[in-house]
Amino acid sequence: MTETTAPSVEEMSFEQAMRELETVVGQLERGDVALDASIALYERGAKLKKRCEDELKRAEEKVASLTLDASGTPIATQALDAG
Repeated sequence: MTETTAPSVEEMSFEQAMRELETVVGQLERGDVALDASIALYERGAKLKKRCEDELKRAEEKVASLTLDASGTPIATQALDAG
């Protein structure tokens, strides 16, 4: 049997990070995880939460940067910093 490794948090899409975060929260809420594993899950969850927050902020900035014509149709966006 081959072992697959999960992608790093930085490589995940927003949707992947949200799904994993929901899984982590569920495991922690059940409380049936050993202390050391709980700490590791909490750390992973914190990274996933930050990743999701960063993606949401980028999306909000992109929406805020839209230029609309008189009918409300987007005609341009400002370039976002890739940072």
